[in-house]
Amino acid sequence: MSKETPCVAVCMIDPKTKLCFGCGRTLPEIARWHAMESTERLAVMALLPTRMADAGLQPIAGSPKRA
Repeated sequence: MSKETPCVAVCMIDPKTKLCFGCGRTLPEIARWHAMESTERLAVMALLPTRMADAGLQPIAGSPKRA
């Protein structure tokens, strides 16, 4: 299993921003995560903290899981 995942096992999508409350990914990103190349996953992960902050969302802590 890959360690390249921001998933914290809190899978709830904010209806306003369409971002996951747990990790900040969009549904399309979550759906294609395993098909993405490592560089693409790492690039998306680098954007997540800013994306969450810009959306005014605080990540919900959960138990990190591997995807």
